[in-house]
Amino acid sequence: MAFRLALAQINATVGDLPGNRDKILEFVSSARAAGASLVAFPELALTGYPPEDLLLKTHFVAENLRLLRELASSVQGITAVIGFVDRSRTGELYNAAALVAGGRICGVYHKCALPNYSVFDEKRYFVPGDSPQVFRQADTVAAVNICEDLWVDDGIYVRQARQGARLIVNISSSPYEEGKRAQRIALLRRRALATGAAWAYVNLVGGQDELVFDGASLVVSREGRLLAWGRQFEEDLVCCDVELSSGTKKRVVLTLPASVSAQSARLLLARPVVLKAEAEIYQALVTGTRDYVRKNGFQKVLIGLSGGIDSALVAAIATDAVGKENVVAVSMPTRFNAGATKGDARRLARALGIEFKEISIEPLFKAFLAVLAPHFKGHSFGLAEENLQSRIRGNLLMAFSNKFGWLLLTTGNKSEMATGYCTLYGDMSGGYAVIKDILKTRVYALCEFFNTKEGREVIPRSVFTRPPSAELRPGQTDQDSLPPYPVLDALLQDYVEAHRSADEMARRKPGGEWTARVVSLVDRSEYKRRQSPPGIKISKCAFGKDWRLPLTNHYRPRIASASGK
Repeated sequence: MAFRLALAQINATVGDLPGNRDKILEFVSSARAAGASLVAFPELALTGYPPEDLLLKTHFVAENLRLLRELASSVQGITAVIGFVDRSRTGELYNAAALVAGGRICGVYHKCALPNYSVFDEKRYFVPGDSPQVFRQADTVAAVNICEDLWVDDGIYVRQARQGARLIVNISSSPYEEGKRAQRIALLRRRALATGAAWAYVNLVGGQDELVFDGASLVVSREGRLLAWGRQFEEDLVCCDVELSSGTKKRVVLTLPASVSAQSARLLLARPVVLKAEAEIYQALVTGTRDYVRKNGFQKVLIGLSGGIDSALVAAIATDAVGKENVVAVSMPTRFNAGATKGDARRLARALGIEFKEISIEPLFKAFLAVLAPHFKGHSFGLAEENLQSRIRGNLLMAFSNKFGWLLLTTGNKSEMATGYCTLYGDMSGGYAVIKDILKTRVYALCEFFNTKEGREVIPRSVFTRPPSAELRPGQTDQDSLPPYPVLDALLQDYVEAHRSADEMARRKPGGEWTARVVSLVDRSEYKRRQSPPGIKISKCAFGKDWRLPLTNHYRPRIASASGK
């Protein structure tokens, strides 16, 4: 028998309970018009995900429950699975899914596996459920579980399958990271083959602070065949006809009324979209930036445009995220800025079509030096004078931000944030760190992708070929203080993202001789990272919720020589 289901991957906003309710009802209506018997929404769709300490506010939880009941009264002719926060009579909270049909809440499933690693902190708020909650929809026995329930081996889905479920619906809010979609597909195929049930996986889409959700909802047959999938980084309604065996001796916990079938409805199947890594990551950065700007009520963004590769990428992302008319770039040269970099900043702004301002900070720099001269007498030009320039720029950018209400986007990358190659209250000033989780070598790859996408040289070729430099003293390059970026980034992937020991890293090539210095820079720079703006997570371990190194830390790992002796 064929069962038509719909997966509504929506962009919910944390805390916008009325707005999320209205969006859910809109997609319920579309799914019903498409002839679906059941429509599923993401995990905590009503509250937005993750609601974090909003869950500690009893009035927030109460309002979520009130709006769920109000929403349920409008659901007719279809069954809806809606993520929300449930509360017991004794005040315990559950990450829950409501089964809604016929204008009422027919049943509730409580998430059994609560993640408490990486960016997840669910045990702070929720208690686990323990009931498999299978139900009947017309002639189909189905079950619902939530996000982490899918990822745990021998989890609740085993009991659901044993109780006769032939369709298992998993509602998720699974953050994007590189390679995650392929992992989900492989996992769903394994679960389908293990349970003998078809699986439908619906995922949240959109940006929320440091997290980006990519949608990419999936339907897999009981034989493990991929039947349908949703678009990445876009709201989508994925409808699919699934062949289900009727089975026998099914224990039914909950019976729901059959939905009304729309025989003439068009079947909506998402078109296949295969993205290269850079294209996928670029779209994640655009989505995260766009939603942070829009959901926090900003109209325009501001960027310090230096003529270098990092600010070029941030300017490109911002233009795609909020439109060229909403991006303002400011170049702030001193005596140390080459004509080539100043020219590249102007050319890039013109090619992007964004507003461009050039303000020389040389007079301000001279004034600072003059004021400090009596106190710095006898000391040569050094780090303090270099950082003065960065802090002057930060002050000017924040002045524009305060005056006009523009969101200042910082332009520092992960390689810099890892090693402390950044200035507190200078280039770290701002409200959102777009490429905070992007290593320097990938910055170059993403800029190449952007030019290819645009079909023209928007980012000037000289930006790619010029040795990277902060231009804070004569002839300065990044490699005066850091190893070559390919070497540095490989070490950072080992130490930060893979959590390898320094001893193990020292035996790896290339760059083994740099290990001790890089590890020391990472460990000593935590005080800077703690004061940095939030940024978009795309890796397995991003600075922010993923990374919690102590500020006061005397641990020094033993590091063997590169030869292993």
